[in-house]
Amino acid sequence: MAYEHVLVESEDGVGLITLNRPEKLNAMNRRLSAELRDAVKELDADDAIGCIVITGAGGRAFSAGGDIHEQREDDRRYTQQELDARRSRGSYEIAASAKPTIGMINGLAYGGAAVLASSLDMRVGCEDTRFRFLAAAYGRINSTWTLPNQVGWPIAKELLFTARVVEADEAYRIGLLNHLVPRDQLRAKTMELARMIAGNNRAAIVGVKALLLRQKGQNLEQQWTEEREFTTHVFRGAGAEEAFPEFIARKGRPLG
Repeated sequence: MAYEHVLVESEDGVGLITLNRPEKLNAMNRRLSAELRDAVKELDADDAIGCIVITGAGGRAFSAGGDIHEQREDDRRYTQQELDARRSRGSYEIAASAKPTIGMINGLAYGGAAVLASSLDMRVGCEDTRFRFLAAAYGRINSTWTLPNQVGWPIAKELLFTARVVEADEAYRIGLLNHLVPRDQLRAKTMELARMIAGNNRAAIVGVKALLLRQKGQNLEQQWTEEREFTTHVFRGAGAEEAFPEFIARKGRPLG
């Protein structure tokens, strides 16, 4: 696949994927999501790569989440059955990557980007990092299969029920960030961690991750499937027009 919205590079056994729509705060449209999934698969299959890092381009955002404008157009263009058929396994497949994944969270990670960040094995952040698991505010459900695995049930419930912003200091305190460093040290710290992982025995690292995922009470795919089945057959998420009226009214201009 020729990439339009992600950049892929490698360094010292580490594969680095950059979400590259900075003019849209790296909002994840269908193309970017497909490219990200493909890039992770390619790095997974590359014997020279021992760890995968994902970050965002620009100085403001890891990613602002899903592309609302595209979602709105999809709601108009497709039937609900067609929309259901278009839902991919991409988020699960990234989470279940055989190799360790690290999020270099260089700014806000809201909505779908919070789902992505919390599905990775580790996260490194800076003073500009903030998360928002905001689905409930918009009449949707997500992150039930990702966030509890990172911060435990009580904290996950609070963040999912309230949909509030989680600032960098709190994210570090509750374990959503493994490391919190000044912005000018973010890449160095992330790559230090990634190089340490990539420098270890590859088969052992892959084995450790596979066992950790398998040994949960319910495996990751079952958790993901439960959420998908529930949001398809029990509680269907709000369409873009209903979920994001304020965003649409201001024509996508960021707040503040």
